[in-house]
Amino acid sequence: MSAPAPSPLAIVDAEPLPRQDEVLTDTALAFVAELHRRFTPRRDELLARRAERRAEIARTSTLDFLPETAAVRADDSWQVAPAPEALNDRRVEITGPTDRKMTINALNSGAKVWLADFEDASAPTWENVVLGQLNLIDAYTRNIDFTDPRSGKSYALRPNEELATVVMRPRGWHLNERHLTDPDGTPVPGALVDFGLYFFHNAKRLLDLGKGPYFYLPKTESHLEARLWNEVFVFAQDYLGIPQGTVRATVLIETITAAYEMEEILYELRDHASGLNAGRWDYLFSIVKNFRDGGAKFVLPDRNAVTMTAPFMRAYTELLVRTCHKRGAHAIGGMAAFIPSRRDPEVNKVAFEKVRADKDREANDGFDGSWVAHPDLVPIAMESFDRVLGDKPNQKDRLREDVDVKAEDLIAIDSLDAKPTYAGLVNAVQVGIRYIEAWLRGLGAVAIFNLMEDAATAEISRSQIWQWINAGVVLDNGEQVTAELARKVAAEELANIRAEIGEEAFVAGNWQQAHDLLLKVSLDEDYADFLTLPAYEQLKG
Repeated sequence: MSAPAPSPLAIVDAEPLPRQDEVLTDTALAFVAELHRRFTPRRDELLARRAERRAEIARTSTLDFLPETAAVRADDSWQVAPAPEALNDRRVEITGPTDRKMTINALNSGAKVWLADFEDASAPTWENVVLGQLNLIDAYTRNIDFTDPRSGKSYALRPNEELATVVMRPRGWHLNERHLTDPDGTPVPGALVDFGLYFFHNAKRLLDLGKGPYFYLPKTESHLEARLWNEVFVFAQDYLGIPQGTVRATVLIETITAAYEMEEILYELRDHASGLNAGRWDYLFSIVKNFRDGGAKFVLPDRNAVTMTAPFMRAYTELLVRTCHKRGAHAIGGMAAFIPSRRDPEVNKVAFEKVRADKDREANDGFDGSWVAHPDLVPIAMESFDRVLGDKPNQKDRLREDVDVKAEDLIAIDSLDAKPTYAGLVNAVQVGIRYIEAWLRGLGAVAIFNLMEDAATAEISRSQIWQWINAGVVLDNGEQVTAELARKVAAEELANIRAEIGEEAFVAGNWQQAHDLLLKVSLDEDYADFLTLPAYEQLKG
């Protein structure tokens, strides 16, 4: 028998990892290489189209539903494929990165679904990319356990029937994987690396377990990007010889442009679509990014003042529920990011009440499920949805025909009374520096001030600083937001961190680097599309 052909992809500037050969097999890399050859050129065209659309928004300061797809929206006859049994009840979903401990805890959490995250909750070090895949393989073969080196506590999987169903989230279309290149030296899109390795190794194994390869698709900006994903799914299923429609995808509606194309996105993916999700922080980030030069009417107040009851956020979530249920898809609500405190029961009590109110609202609005960031929140969210759903797996029969959202409702930012405050500026700087520092150490999900933060948090923080400066915002204390004020607040925060953690820990960390990067992406006249692009250049590993 002849030896397998060498992979057409090269592993570049990466230290060898334990057991990486189990993930980076010649056959798996050949599959990823074929995905890259077929689909990266179209990915590149769609990224260029994003820039063109953003330029159009800058000229017009508005968005509307697409006239060219009106027939898709008007056609009441089409539905997405019926949900497979493993994805029919999604009332609580837990999110988190794919490190070994999180993999076990999330699967054991009691949630119906685990969003296994290679995107915003995972800094894309080579170790996280490869070993995260290995952890999922090990979980499906029940070859996984973990002992915490500090506490000595051991973790192991519960029986299969008690485990959450995995919905894996690859990176967005905009990010490349610098450690994997083709013969021309062109890096493979991270989305195709994450999807390709996971699908190749696990699709058949998951079918044997009575489940399937299920995905969350992040950062989608148009139905054409959803169409590209659908083409990837069709090719991948044929390549492995598994039935068409085995893949299921839930699309995060976390960009303002996608909010105007919800039906079209479901239509493009209809044989593989599972639902849509309301992703709050990235959605706000996208509004700021796209309307950053639209003047005072598009200025967002402090991020924590923009609750899901804000009129423009309400329009977004109500439209999402109506759209999903009209087409037979699941509507999945937003994140409860609170991290319970082991030391402060009063903090927990207040936060739990907020989480309960948020999940009650979503369940009553017609959502079929929602997200939490911590296992302790699973019972709270479960209770909210149990109260509304009872024994039903979902409430897709609630068509919400009372909802009538106009194009202008989605961008009525000035319908919110709240205004930017000095405390909001300080918080944006604090969270931005603290998150970026951890990200540069390879951590994507970070507990900051009792909230689980991910890259979307840093994106909204730095975008608001940029917007407030460029819009000449005057804060509640009478100060105008300027680059000088941002630098002053950032310097004070850096000094506070040094005092808080001590000189030795400060020097050992990436604090100055994080401070500098936050200011760069907050103050540069040329707004960076994604913070993670310049940050990835500084990420070690």
